[in-house]
Amino acid sequence: MPAPRLSVVVTRRLPEVVETRMKELFDVELRETDTRMDREELSAAMRRADVLVPCITDHIDAAMLAQAGQKLKLIANYGAGVDHIDITSARQRGVLISNTPGVMTDDTADMVLALILAVMRRMPEGLAVMQAGDWQGWSPTAFMGTRVGGKRLGILGMGRIGQAVARRARAFGMQVHYHNRKRLRPEIEAELEATYWDSLDQMVARMDILSVNCPHTPSTFHLMNARRLKLMKPTAVIVNTSRGEVIDENALTRMLRSGEIAGAGLDVFEHGHEINPRLRELANVVLLPHMGSATLEGRIEMGEKVIVNIKTFADGHRPPDLVVPGTL
Repeated sequence: MPAPRLSVVVTRRLPEVVETRMKELFDVELRETDTRMDREELSAAMRRADVLVPCITDHIDAAMLAQAGQKLKLIANYGAGVDHIDITSARQRGVLISNTPGVMTDDTADMVLALILAVMRRMPEGLAVMQAGDWQGWSPTAFMGTRVGGKRLGILGMGRIGQAVARRARAFGMQVHYHNRKRLRPEIEAELEATYWDSLDQMVARMDILSVNCPHTPSTFHLMNARRLKLMKPTAVIVNTSRGEVIDENALTRMLRSGEIAGAGLDVFEHGHEINPRLRELANVVLLPHMGSATLEGRIEMGEKVIVNIKTFADGHRPPDLVVPGTL
């Protein structure tokens, strides 16, 4: 007699091809509308599922895990970042966590370069003029931006995405510098033509562009605080496609408004979708709605990884993308 299929609850709508495959493999409960579950809905889902498939909008803390009961055995996160889940509490209760690393590397790195170009070449300002029908024709002094070739790019966090950003930056003629928890192997540094800085303060003070590509952990919260932001050159630009909590958003806003930093490209924000309204007023800031990994191919690949993790777990084996506390 075949073993009963795992009950799986998915908290948000996923690409249709992913949902179809899940229905073939599991006893799956799909979300009918693409809206975030509130805390009560999420807690109830955890109590009735063998496997929960959440995403970054689902904040799962110790109190919720304590009420989950004994049924929940795996949280197969749809996404690479897991800072929205209390991993330690989950493991203490015997709940495994998996994620989807490596899938969004190229998509996010592409967005870093897009934001750099958009800010430095003033693309949103030009787009706004064109859409408003206010363009009066070409002028030799209109919309003058800054050339990216030859600029110093500092990469904060040199993991998969940081290295992908470095490769793209070299193609644009930028000088690549980086700060990381661990220095890269010499052969990788040589391939990327990247200069390592042991001191983040010293690197920040000398860069023309700073790209934030490190995860949000207790040690990286407000890593770019007011003091460190003040070290940046007034002509410098900062781009963040990682986690909003790494930057002190209020301090950044004040400095952008006062001209102490030339510009910013932000795809993530410190308080989720609640963006500092003063940021929206600034012409030297490009704001995107967390689009860094938003490609059809990437979203499908993320779903495929989730399915592999659940299927491997259902077969009695360790999920290939198991998250271990303390390793992120």
